[in-house]
This record gives sequence, C-alpha cells and structure tokens, in this order.
Amino acid sequence: MREVDPKTTNRAKAFDLWMRSPMPMVTMTKTYDITRLRRLAKRKGLKLNMLMCYAIGRAASAFAEFYLLPVGSKLMRFDHLAINTIVKTTTGDINTCDIPFSEGIHTFAEDYLRLTSQAAASGEDLNLGEDYMVIGTSALTKCELDSVVNLYAGFYNNPFVVWGKYRKGLFRTTLPISFQFHHTQMDGPISTAFLNRLQEVFDEIEL
Repeated sequence: MREVDPKTTNRAKAFDLWMRSPMPMVTMTKTYDITRLRRLAKRKGLKLNMLMCYAIGRAASAFAEFYLLPVGSKLMRFDHLAINTIVKTTTGDINTCDIPFSEGIHTFAEDYLRLTSQAAASGEDLNLGEDYMVIGTSALTKCELDSVVNLYAGFYNNPFVVWGKYRKGLFRTTLPISFQFHHTQMDGPISTAFLNRLQEVFDEIEL
C-alpha cells in the first residue's frame, strides 16, 4: 500500500467531490443466474461460497479502480487484491478471514480452505495486512434477501458484496447480490461494468 496523489489518477475529481461527503457509499443490487456455478460446486464437491469469492476477485481484478481506496484522508494504491469472508468458529462465533486473490482457481481454492480452517480453529480474525485491497463479503444464506444496504462506519471504505439464500427454480438458480462501494473509488460506469463482468465470470469458470 502506498499513498498516491489523486491528481495523478483518474479519480481526482471524485476525490474532491466525495471525500467530504457525509455519506459517500453507493449500493447497487443485481440478480444473477448462478445455475452453472451451483452445478459446478455440486459436481466437483466444492464450496459455493469459495466459488463466489473467487468470481468476485476475478471480476474485480480487471478494473484498475479496485486497486485504489480512500483510507482516512488519503488515496492509497495497492498491488494485490484479497477477498474477505465470514467464518463460523468451532465455538459458534464468527471471524473474518482474508483470502489472497489468485488468478488460478486451484491456488485460490487451496488458500481458501487452508485459511478459513485456520480462522475457524484459532477463534481469531485472519487479516493479510496492508499490502492487500480487501473486498468484503457476507453470505447470509438462511434467508432469501432482495437487497442489503450496509452501514457506513467512516473508517471501513472497502467495497462490500452481500448475498442471501439462492432461489432454485425449475430451470434456473438465481441470486440477488448487493454491491456497496465508496464513490471516491469508482463511478457508475465502472461499478456497473464490474457487475456485468461478474455474470460473465459465473458463466465461464472452468476447473
């Protein structure tokens, strides 16, 4: 992580506009077809949550804006992405766990299983540190949710992706996904391009 002058980036105008905003977060919701992803998870014996996290990282990695993030009053640039997931511990509590994004799905899957198991057993959050721009996720799979609007804490500006229980129809499985981001980090065209790219990744993942 290193500080950058906003004027040297394509976020200069957004930095001036939104860093002073009392509510700079934007939430978008899109319903996805995850039929192929769910079948892939079942056929290969994989965790659907792992595939979701991988797809989010793969879609985000195509956009330079995901490597920039307002931290405090500064704009920071990162070299790496990570996906944060919620892990249930052996005592029934929950911890957060950062998974470094790897383009190779097998590497990501191995890291996911190793690190989430470690977080569950240790009873402590597992954070990768300041070298990673972390995309938060939360899977609330006990309830069919249409949308989630997260609170704005003022100190956690990271993008956040939330979903509930998928909806299995006769021919399709669908899932509404909420995406929250800081307006300094990206505008509508990039955020919607990411959301569109996410569906493409769901449809093209191969093992």
